[in-house]
Amino acid sequence: MADEWVGIAPGSDGLFALAIVHELLKAGKVDLPYLVRYTNAPWLVIQNPGGADDGMFARDGDGNPLCWDQQSNAEASALRADVSPAMKGEHTLADGRVAKPVFHILAERYLREEYSPANVAGRTGISAETIRRLAAEIAHVAFEEEVVIEQPWTDWAGRRQERMVGRPVAFHAMRGISAHSNGFHTCRALHLVQMLIGSIDVPGGFRYKPPFPRPAPFGPTPGGKPGTVEAGKPMGGPPLGFPRGPEDLVVDDAGKPIRIDKAFSWEAPLACHGMMHTVITNAHKGDPYPVDVLFMFMANMGWNSAMNTKETIDMLTDKREDGEYKIPKIIYSDAYFSETVPYADLILPDTTYLERWDAISMLDRPISGAEGAADSIRQPVVRPDRDVRPFQEVLLEIGVGLGLPGMTNEDGSAKFPGGYSDYIVNHERTPGVGTLMGWRGEYGDQSGKGAPNPKQLEKYIENGCYWRHELKPNELYFKHANKDYLELSAELGFNGNADPVILQLYSEPMQKFRLAARGHGDIQPPEKDRARVEAYFDPLPIWYSPFEDEVVDEAEFPLHAVTQRPAAMYHSWGSMNAWLRQIHGWNPLYIPRELAESKGIETGDWVYLSSRHGKIKAIARVMDGVNSRTVWTWNAIGKRKGAWNLSEDAEESNKGFLMNHLIDDLLPARENGYRYACADPVTGQAAWYDLRVRLEKAPGGKAVTEPEFEALTKVPGVGERPDKVRYGAPKEAALAGGDD
Repeated sequence: MADEWVGIAPGSDGLFALAIVHELLKAGKVDLPYLVRYTNAPWLVIQNPGGADDGMFARDGDGNPLCWDQQSNAEASALRADVSPAMKGEHTLADGRVAKPVFHILAERYLREEYSPANVAGRTGISAETIRRLAAEIAHVAFEEEVVIEQPWTDWAGRRQERMVGRPVAFHAMRGISAHSNGFHTCRALHLVQMLIGSIDVPGGFRYKPPFPRPAPFGPTPGGKPGTVEAGKPMGGPPLGFPRGPEDLVVDDAGKPIRIDKAFSWEAPLACHGMMHTVITNAHKGDPYPVDVLFMFMANMGWNSAMNTKETIDMLTDKREDGEYKIPKIIYSDAYFSETVPYADLILPDTTYLERWDAISMLDRPISGAEGAADSIRQPVVRPDRDVRPFQEVLLEIGVGLGLPGMTNEDGSAKFPGGYSDYIVNHERTPGVGTLMGWRGEYGDQSGKGAPNPKQLEKYIENGCYWRHELKPNELYFKHANKDYLELSAELGFNGNADPVILQLYSEPMQKFRLAARGHGDIQPPEKDRARVEAYFDPLPIWYSPFEDEVVDEAEFPLHAVTQRPAAMYHSWGSMNAWLRQIHGWNPLYIPRELAESKGIETGDWVYLSSRHGKIKAIARVMDGVNSRTVWTWNAIGKRKGAWNLSEDAEESNKGFLMNHLIDDLLPARENGYRYACADPVTGQAAWYDLRVRLEKAPGGKAVTEPEFEALTKVPGVGERPDKVRYGAPKEAALAGGDD
């Protein structure tokens, strides 16, 4: 699809983006009017080195951020529509403090020579000439090839705009960036480029999809703080949330983590998705506390969702001196006989997506497009033919048994006696806001917000199982500042009000954490975490080498190794489908041609791939379209023998493999002996892609992938393994046992 492929070195994307920023600033190719109107570029930042307010926004008595108004030559609220803010200079405020605009600070940093193309070329694998050319192309397209739509619209201040002017430059990035230990700042760097050229939610640019945009930070703070959790009572807040500063961390008085995954602690303060990949390791160590029962759902943490498979298996089976397991009991729910099932003490057999109700909600992962808001349902289309139950309904029943207030009435009866479909319709996160946004209200005539409608699911089914609200032409762009869209957003419940969403070049919450690390405030990090928090909680995007690069000998492990989710299978789900297995029966190790030739490797050869933590054996496939120092494969194709009810000679367990065997759960010990999770220090996102490896051709021998694990024994309830698995074959041929 691309006109040009730039084979960047994994983990260096953020550095490349900041080199683009360097070139744009150097050439003066930034959209200053866009920055003034829609970002915090003109907001004043206090300059008070060593002070408790250093790096914080200057604010007026009402808490509004200040700018320096060039018309009055004085400080003014940056939220006023009639100001003409200065974008550079050092300004003395009425209280005597000195401040600079965000844009001034930003330009000072990224115009440094360390961000020049010549200085980043070696690390990114992209020549300085190419970086300069790409920056010039971005600038040319953005400012010389504008996209103009003759559509009037009204901005947040009520000012009528006669047309929609766009910069046709857009970036799309996902897993490959976030799965590095520098992923958070890399994402920030990419968005910084787009904000500087004014291409956020404009014609031709990056587009928001409802319910976005939302203010930053957004939503509730995480629950679970000391004193707010008591047996038999609801938590004081949701388990996941958005911290505004150190005061929102879930830590004890000594600053130690409270949650078993250590999310929202000083080790990963902004772990807004939780840190599932750390749970087994922490439960095994009893850190921050020993567990009695570990309850997991369809995560397959005993195989492809483990950071390191063998380590995880060892932890699941490790015992104390008294002979009891270090993780005493495990409850696990899965629809399939995955690799994690045999380690559970209690198995809750789940249904497949064809046998249960599900909601793809605007509250979670919406299916909206840039032109309209949407959500959908899945309805059962086949009746289960075995002893299984939808996991959501099991949770509701457990909640009733425990007397949880959110799942029971005052008399102790079930609040949602009809099961999960009842919950989808009648649960409200806040008054009028529920799981689904379509056909709300007693008569089903409301959208977004409204009382539960008992016939809501019927209306979804009549409409093809989805709801969609099309945006009007005047609402399609500039959603962060478009008065009509912002009012619609508040009306439908996307946001709590119709205030403009200010794009954040500079993050004040990040600076709050940094100031705490510098010794300011009542809540400060433990000594072991201070330097780490100060280094990585920069209010502007930074780049640093992935952690794995810092702890390995590059000469010994010169290659990068990454994985990619196959489009046909999300994680390992779908492995039981015969037609999907025909697409991905096994996975090769893809090797760049030049590297393969240098080692005498051809497609079909067996090779060894080694890291500082392990060694695997796989089948090679030579290709051209990959970075010259990178190997890769599909994720979750390799299976353990005996799992998924596959025969022991199945390709998945004899030719398929996992890269997970090479990844370490934890980083090497620091000076104080402590080992942090192999993750982003800001968000806690697992750093799967930091992996460094060595490649060599395998000598002759057994033609099977390594490491080999003992075949799993079937658990009760799993049927006989079929000799052949087919999809689409005529019934007669299937019964006759013809060709596979």
